[in-house]
Amino acid sequence: MKKLKGGERRNWIFSYLKEQQAPVTGTELAKLTNVSRQVIVNDITLLKATNAPIVSTSQGYIVMPDKEGTPYVQQRVACNHQSIHSEDELLALVDAGVTVENVTVEHPVYGEITSSIMVSNRHDVEMFLKKVRDTDAPFLLELTAGIHLHLLSAPTEEILNRGISAIREKGYLMEE
Repeated sequence: MKKLKGGERRNWIFSYLKEQQAPVTGTELAKLTNVSRQVIVNDITLLKATNAPIVSTSQGYIVMPDKEGTPYVQQRVACNHQSIHSEDELLALVDAGVTVENVTVEHPVYGEITSSIMVSNRHDVEMFLKKVRDTDAPFLLELTAGIHLHLLSAPTEEILNRGISAIREKGYLMEE
């Protein structure tokens, strides 16, 4: 592909991401557009500033599907466990058919910190955890002694409840 000017490139990136079924890394986009990865990071930031529904995940960039008109439920749940239980928690949720959209912690200095996770299946969980291991990055829950929130989504209330029950049985769900 020839090198595109800024606006054209951002339009192409957004269109390309909408067509993809899996996340696309900044490096991949840089190769496809003949620019640096930093230019892609800037382009994504500018696209997000125009309310483009692009999410940065540990596996790359994705465009959030339009959920209007489709059955879709979300719920925020409070959890508490140590890092060593993160894989078990995520697998319990995705095995029930739930997508873990993000994680939020309440930091004493910075306030609410939210980060996209976007895992919907075992492969997504494996790739997310590989990225954590490869970068030696701590889980956000380590900032709050294990307490964190997840935004969960599922196509039906029944599936969402099945996922919540799964983490409740494992003792990860915080309840009153």
